[in-house]
Amino acid sequence: MSQKKNYNPEIPYNALPLLPPDTEIENTMILKKTIAASRALSELKGAITNLPNPTLFIDTINLQEAQASSAIENIITTQDELFKASIADRKNDNPATKEVMHYKDALWYGVGQIDNRPILTTNLFIALMQIIKENQSGIRNAPGTQLKNPATNTVVYTPPEGENVIREKLKNLEDFIHAEDNIDPLVKMAIIHYQFEAIHPFFDGNGRTGRIILLLYLKMTELMDLPALYLSNYIIQHKDKYYTNLRKVTEEGNWQDWIMYMLDMVEQTALKGRHQIAEIETLMAEMGKDIQQKLPKIYSKDLMEELFRLPYTKRNQLEKAGLGNLKTVGNYLKELESEGFLKSEQVGKEKLYLNFKLLQVLKVK
Repeated sequence: MSQKKNYNPEIPYNALPLLPPDTEIENTMILKKTIAASRALSELKGAITNLPNPTLFIDTINLQEAQASSAIENIITTQDELFKASIADRKNDNPATKEVMHYKDALWYGVGQIDNRPILTTNLFIALMQIIKENQSGIRNAPGTQLKNPATNTVVYTPPEGENVIREKLKNLEDFIHAEDNIDPLVKMAIIHYQFEAIHPFFDGNGRTGRIILLLYLKMTELMDLPALYLSNYIIQHKDKYYTNLRKVTEEGNWQDWIMYMLDMVEQTALKGRHQIAEIETLMAEMGKDIQQKLPKIYSKDLMEELFRLPYTKRNQLEKAGLGNLKTVGNYLKELESEGFLKSEQVGKEKLYLNFKLLQVLKVK
């Protein structure tokens, strides 16, 4: 992309250049970083594949990603609140928690769509946004959308206007996503994310939809089998650089800093995920050994998997897993609490049991 001089953020940027960028995007520095990021991603993928139950920690990772991705948009809830909400039967009246849970629903909807048909389309983007926002809105069709600096209230970017213009740019994005070219998939992922956020096709939910698209693209390209990357936490920790590098592409045509940022996000997140899985595996093995020694009559591999599926569990969950009737599994949970493995907590009319050591591992930043 050629350098854009005298960019005026007040003017609708209908001239957002089409893809692919008309500049070199894979120099030596970027390619070296691509190798490191790909290696880290491959190691994480392998670690998950080698788990006795590869889906074991996915719900937990997805809830963390949903919480962090929503926090970027100032929709604040806690991981603990989400873990409880995901397991408790009571109606959740916290608007922020409900909206974050919609993010998780949208992610899993997208995964199902990619399983059935591995393509990313405008219609899928709209469906994801509608699940996140729990409404039936579509592409922006009214003028006046401006992105402002919350601290100064100054306009930093005005996205394209007009539904036809926006749809044309989304069609170009679709074509780029599915084009057969020699661009490294991770570099392509960075370009896709910038372009979607620059198009800003919806009135609300663009950031969260864009971050789900990242995970779906990794699955579509078979770089990951499951959406097991906690990407949004990296963005929170480096939020200023995220927005600075977005603006550098828009205002200067500087793709290198943006692509390097995104590659580092993938690498660091994958390394952290691999380390966390190793910690959870160790904890699971140690706790399993202790339970087998202290409570040999109730120990089983299936029980351990249920205790590590999410930090909270309950009787109904263990019954559904086939571990016994409600009375039997209720006694299991009471015995596990009496021996110090779990802590119970009353949530509404239900009693939930917390694997507090697992929660400690998950909360490590």
